[in-house]
Amino acid sequence: MKELQSILSRIDGKGYKAYKDLQGKSFSLADFDLIVHYAQGDPFASPSRIALRIPQEKAQFSPATFNPEIRRKALCDYITRTLARVINQVARGNRGTGKSGLITVDKPGQEILERTSVVINSDYIEARIFVGLPARGRKILGRQAAEMLLEELPEIVKKTLYFSALNPNHLIKHIKTAQDQEHMRQELEEKGLIAFIANGAILPRKSGVDERPMDKKKAIPFQSPPELEIELNPPHYGPVKGMGIPQGVTLIVGGGYHGKSTLLRALERSVYNHVPGDGREQVVTRARAMKIKAEDGRRVEKVNIAPFISNLPFQEDTRAFSSEDSSGSTSQAANIIEAIEAGAETFLIDEDTSATNFMIRDYRMQKLVARDREPITPFIDKVRQLFNDLNISTILVLGGSGDYFDVADKVIMMNQYLPRDVTREAKGIARQHKSHRVSEGGEHFGKLTQRVPLPASLNPRKGQKVKIKARGDESIQFGYENIDLKGVEQIVHDSQTRAIGDLIFYALREKIIDGSRSLPEITEKLNNLLDEKGLEIISPHAGKPPGNYARPRSLEIAAALNRLRTLKVKVVE
Repeated sequence: MKELQSILSRIDGKGYKAYKDLQGKSFSLADFDLIVHYAQGDPFASPSRIALRIPQEKAQFSPATFNPEIRRKALCDYITRTLARVINQVARGNRGTGKSGLITVDKPGQEILERTSVVINSDYIEARIFVGLPARGRKILGRQAAEMLLEELPEIVKKTLYFSALNPNHLIKHIKTAQDQEHMRQELEEKGLIAFIANGAILPRKSGVDERPMDKKKAIPFQSPPELEIELNPPHYGPVKGMGIPQGVTLIVGGGYHGKSTLLRALERSVYNHVPGDGREQVVTRARAMKIKAEDGRRVEKVNIAPFISNLPFQEDTRAFSSEDSSGSTSQAANIIEAIEAGAETFLIDEDTSATNFMIRDYRMQKLVARDREPITPFIDKVRQLFNDLNISTILVLGGSGDYFDVADKVIMMNQYLPRDVTREAKGIARQHKSHRVSEGGEHFGKLTQRVPLPASLNPRKGQKVKIKARGDESIQFGYENIDLKGVEQIVHDSQTRAIGDLIFYALREKIIDGSRSLPEITEKLNNLLDEKGLEIISPHAGKPPGNYARPRSLEIAAALNRLRTLKVKVVE
């Protein structure tokens, strides 16, 4: 403490770069250590990275709160949320120029993700925060820095990093809620289901930009139709009844504004666990479910889209299709094939964000445009083959084409946000009013090929420096290129985007992307390393663990690589 006070007194009034005297040092303050991993060189630059570490003999977290791994993730998530709340209460905030006075932590959203903001083990607990060291202009404000580091931070630590400081009931509920969701997700596979929505779940959100639940006075609680009601048995909550969606092809139909897309949105987000009170904490979807949409203009690199599109004009080969500016139909076909390659087990598709000519070709169009003049095999003719040949299920939101009744296993109608099982009625209509369309999909889904990314095509440098930067949750700057992730809708936090950019760089510099491993082999290798060593290993700054990574799924890592416009691959038959 005296050393820190001495340094801050000595550099008071000096140029801002004198804060670098703190970098790499560890200071003992009462019960905890303050470690300065990085001191910013300018008040407008990225804030300084500081770790606050307390030995377990003082923090007193029982091993039962962080073992097994799902409890550790939930505990670290809970403490991160508590840190964000307490910092808001304790930190005075702005103290001068730029980011001066800032104290912050990587604040979570509604999902419980594996993060690097808090680390806990049998030896210690450590919080990683960001601090804007204060200045007026570019002159150091040493006294104000001392207030932040020697008064505010100890108060924050006292209220967040000791077990005795936390609300034990809230903490245990947070952990048990996450553990229950994980257990329910495992039950899905045992019961032949791809998703489950509990009775009483609140699916609508506050707004299109606010993922918190709609006020319960306005929202209609979910209620399963009797025909689809099943029971799951999470270990802590006990038996839960709700709607189970079986493997196969499921249609979600109904009028506009009756909750079709709201249900699909809840399912796509429920590949992750949700916090207590979210309304979706008993909604679970299989972990490898992938949202698919059309993406006009995206680049495609040597993807075998022949199961969907062939016989293009000018004899263009669709077994290794490339485009700098793909259409709605070719981009959606590529998205499906890439997701299969990456290991997706369920597709979530909304008619509203799909290419119409990719989804359906009705009888009248078949009569007008002969098959040999139409290169597209519509999704309706491949959706059953996806399940029969590859065991990939589909949940499809649909409002405009009853032809899909012929290929569906289940048809669920949303009416004023409540579901009805209308499978029998839909099948009856299909028998009574035949579509007369001819299936154009052949006997099987078609051949799949593997692709091997070439490391020389991935350049993270902008000039002489490596430049990788997340820009929200929708794009990553990678060298001179921008990876557009707007179409990858299951990224739920910019900390996942940040991790994806550094994961690609890590795979490159560690030669995991080596010109011989296929894309699924690369993501499998990365996942194994993350399981074994944690997210910290991907930091480009050795010995300076980051506090703002959240773990992405391998599906999103692959999706980002596929959207890097410089990517080159070789095709392996």
